[in-house]
Amino acid sequence: MEQQRQLRARAGFYRRGVRFRSAPVELRDQVQRVALEWPTYGSRRITAELRRGGLSVNRKRVQRLMREDNLLCLRKRKFVTTTDSAHGLQVYPNLAAALVVSGINQLWRADITYIRLLEEFVYLAVVLDAFSRRAIGWALDATLEARLAVAALEMAFARRRPAPGLVHHSDQGVQYASHDYVARLETHQVRISMSRRGNPWDNATCESFMKTLKCEEVYRSEYRNLIEARARIGEFLEEVYNQKRLHSSLGYCPPAEFERLQSSRPMLVAAVAQEAR
Repeated sequence: MEQQRQLRARAGFYRRGVRFRSAPVELRDQVQRVALEWPTYGSRRITAELRRGGLSVNRKRVQRLMREDNLLCLRKRKFVTTTDSAHGLQVYPNLAAALVVSGINQLWRADITYIRLLEEFVYLAVVLDAFSRRAIGWALDATLEARLAVAALEMAFARRRPAPGLVHHSDQGVQYASHDYVARLETHQVRISMSRRGNPWDNATCESFMKTLKCEEVYRSEYRNLIEARARIGEFLEEVYNQKRLHSSLGYCPPAEFERLQSSRPMLVAAVAQEAR
């Protein structure tokens, strides 16, 4: 009997030790902190964020803690398109499909989405650098006219000043086929590329960006008016998405950091980007 009691006591001691080692308070607190700050992060991104902070942790362990604490990422809502391709303007072939991107300012991708305010809808036009996923141009307004897309494009040109030969890819929406938009692209000697009609996969990078924006900023906020929406969405794009949010396709780096790495280690960054494709 005494021997059995000792064995039970020893087993209880080791079970307590295993429980302590499997989920120390510090690790659980860190997982909760990241999950609450980034509600759409899954276990892979949270693991990457923890490792960037100096913790050596296994993804399966993080996944188990998230499940135990009910911290699994939020379900994404369905994306609604705003594309109007029923027009008689010129459309262009898809040049992006065959393009191998190895650096910034080789391929830009553009798209438009809607943002719901308390009493109306407004619209966001964005331009992304396909290599780094960085938002380099954007405009938010209450109109879907071509001037919205033009404003985002002008911001991208002012920030990047690309060399001739850049490829600009978008859907066949009337904003991107408009005379004003095409004229600005031609002035900067940009090659124009468009998705096939009704094929969102041709511009999947922008589709993914829009879902991220909606889930991590728009669906978590209530904007009283256009001015407030422009300020808060601008802050998200410039300070959060570009500077802090980890991207799995970039080796779990934020876009701005990925671009800085490119300038110092171009071959390594190009290899990461190519592998992600």
